[in-house]
Amino acid sequence: MRKLSLLLLGAMLGAGTVTLATQSRLLSTTSAVAAASDTYRQLNLFGDVFEKIRSDYVEKPDEGKLIESAINGMLSGLDPHSSYLDSKSFRDMQVQTRGEFGGLGIEVTMEEGLIKVVTPIDDTPASRAGVMAGDVITHIDDEPVQGLTLNQAVEKMRGAVNSSVRLKIARKGASDGLELKLTRDVIRIRSVRSRNETDVGYIRITQFNEQTFEGLKNSIDSLTKDIGGDKLKGFVIDLRNNPGGLLDQAIAVSDAFLERGEIVSTRGRNADETQRYNARAGDLTKGKPVVVLINGGSASASEIVAGALQDHKRATIIGSRSFGKGSVQTIIPLGSNGAIRLTTARYYTPSGRSIQAKGIDPEIQVLNEVPAELKGKDETKGEAALKGHLKNGEDEQGGSSAYVPPDPKNDKQLNYALDLLRGVKVNDASSAAKQPDKTKQN
Repeated sequence: MRKLSLLLLGAMLGAGTVTLATQSRLLSTTSAVAAASDTYRQLNLFGDVFEKIRSDYVEKPDEGKLIESAINGMLSGLDPHSSYLDSKSFRDMQVQTRGEFGGLGIEVTMEEGLIKVVTPIDDTPASRAGVMAGDVITHIDDEPVQGLTLNQAVEKMRGAVNSSVRLKIARKGASDGLELKLTRDVIRIRSVRSRNETDVGYIRITQFNEQTFEGLKNSIDSLTKDIGGDKLKGFVIDLRNNPGGLLDQAIAVSDAFLERGEIVSTRGRNADETQRYNARAGDLTKGKPVVVLINGGSASASEIVAGALQDHKRATIIGSRSFGKGSVQTIIPLGSNGAIRLTTARYYTPSGRSIQAKGIDPEIQVLNEVPAELKGKDETKGEAALKGHLKNGEDEQGGSSAYVPPDPKNDKQLNYALDLLRGVKVNDASSAAKQPDKTKQN
């Protein structure tokens, strides 16, 4: 009888468990149906509004633009970095991240409504044709550029490789305008620039595109050879006003200076979406000291590099607090309709610090002297000041100065970095300060 009672009790418990599970599924299914029903009601509301605009608006609207505006509104309502890219914007973004395109090789700017050449890029159709910094482009294929936006003018100069374009140029000191016929070639955007600072290698990274790691590697090799491994005191990596770019390039750049350990982790909505990226053995600088420069314009991929090297004590960070953009955007193509840029995760440094709305604080804060006419205009608002930004607790930080003097002689942040690497200044907490002292004794 006792065994029978236990069996009956077990059967009752089992039946109870099944009942609870069934009820749970029913409740879950009911909630899902209710939520879906509410969503469909909202979509019906959108359809009603769309039809009213189509039929009653004072002028016949462009229906395609209405849909694009609705999509943009939906995405921009999420956070400042989610957005819709139409097919042209998507192509432009691909050109920027790929780092190469068919064009002439001219860096231009808009000045008083005129398209002015900042500099021709070395070994490009523009430099070979004799285009000079300061030239003003007046016509492109006989069409006046007056009234065009900068983007429109750039679009006209880009095109298929081996196709030709005619430019009319006004040059200071030349009485007559110049007419040049140029053949477009493959132009590679130089995201990395470097120079020899006597006994220190200076490397500036302006953005993270597909060419960045290769450019960094070439710069390290070239500077090491030019200066000489025994004389080289270290490297300054300048990430100031670098807005970011490709995640894989930020990881590769960080890995260039690390032998092991985590570089960055990304965490999405669900725990199983967490991804960790680790360094592989091989420091391209062979252990030379490194100083990284950041400021209020250093964002996203720049902050990943600065945070990784800071947490591993591989570099000393100098400058002012970075922007604080600690979120991951995934580009999701929509066929011929462009793409959406959607925030899908947050970045965390190797020690688990969130970059979002906080940024990276330098070990040594150094501010450049800002000219009187730029005071108050030199500071970035920072991620924390952007409307709709992803929140990150109560200790969010604002922006900081993003001013960099055009003359390196007046650049206090750079000069401090050079003095630190040369042992003129000492930072006891810095591994980059200790090694220059050892080098000085050799």
